[in-house]
Amino acid sequence: MSYRMPIFAFMKWNWQHMDWPNFVYDATALSIYESQFMHKAGMMLGSFKHITNDDQAGLRVELMSDEAYKTSEIEGEILDRDSLQSSIRRHFGLQTDHRQIAPAEQGIAEMLFDLYKTYDAPLRHKQLFTWHTMLTNGRRDLQDMGRYRTHEEPMQIVSGSLQRPLVHFEAPPSKIVTEEMTKFIIWFNESGASNMPPLLRSGIAHLFFESIHPFEDGNGRIGRAISEKALSQGLRQPTLIALAQAIEGSRKEYYSSLQRATSGLEIQDWLKYYCQTVLRAQDLTQSMIDFLIEKTEFYVRFSDKLNPRQSKVVARIFDKGIEGFAGGLSAKNYISISGASRATATRDLQDLVEMGALRKVGERRYTRYYLNIEHSSTGG
Repeated sequence: MSYRMPIFAFMKWNWQHMDWPNFVYDATALSIYESQFMHKAGMMLGSFKHITNDDQAGLRVELMSDEAYKTSEIEGEILDRDSLQSSIRRHFGLQTDHRQIAPAEQGIAEMLFDLYKTYDAPLRHKQLFTWHTMLTNGRRDLQDMGRYRTHEEPMQIVSGSLQRPLVHFEAPPSKIVTEEMTKFIIWFNESGASNMPPLLRSGIAHLFFESIHPFEDGNGRIGRAISEKALSQGLRQPTLIALAQAIEGSRKEYYSSLQRATSGLEIQDWLKYYCQTVLRAQDLTQSMIDFLIEKTEFYVRFSDKLNPRQSKVVARIFDKGIEGFAGGLSAKNYISISGASRATATRDLQDLVEMGALRKVGERRYTRYYLNIEHSSTGG
């Protein structure tokens, strides 16, 4: 999906309705999602306390770098994961590899760290301009950086060819963007002060902001950051949930849900989709926390039983996270990682199975090994 100029739109968009921005929805029908959200948030907080301080720091870095990567991937921009992690670690004052960070990775990392640090502050034009300046760090193709768009051409979201484009949405003209954003910011801060349910507020905030589409580029990433700000304020702490990862996993549904919601003021379907997506994001985050707990328990059971070769291989598997290596650990993988001979690798693997550290699947050349933890997909 890309931005092109200009094509006449024949339909009425939500911001053109007389009652804009008075969205229509049934909050009572969505209350079940709010209850689930708060319950899952409590579970995550309780689980978080069961991992070490080092793992807590590592999890923050991993969640933020994954969000940075995924929120950019949604927009078709593929960043370098290692650079994102290094930049975020630097912001948290953790040890880094001192690599040079490209502007794109540095910018999105700065924005998400600022979101984490200032989540409880009221939203301001200035903060949005700062985020946009961070996101557009190093860009030379934009007219308006660190400010709302000013171009006279319509801001349209279109797909298809230049000859036969399909207009998915046309945002308000640039000349009224500041006025519309002032309305949005007032609503955002007042809805937070009035304790609007966090899922409801976050979902409306995302749609409201995306409907205005105030920047020349970067609206999706900033819109999702605003959504997380609303969730964090509702919980009174940084959420650090895998929201962009959950959205990216159903990107087509995300765009189609947004498109349908921008054609009018009735947004029940959008809010239902959004609530379900946030709950799925919480489940993804809970899985990451559970994995770290299982990692700690694994080392309590086996660390003093592993020889240096086995320790090196196990550490490599854990470094890959929940998904592990594709297809499981083979003898060939073990030899490559540990530097052991084939005979030694065979003995090491058999020993790991017998002690219960690994479980064996398949026979002969199809034999694969997996860490013996609940996340059984974790292999090497």
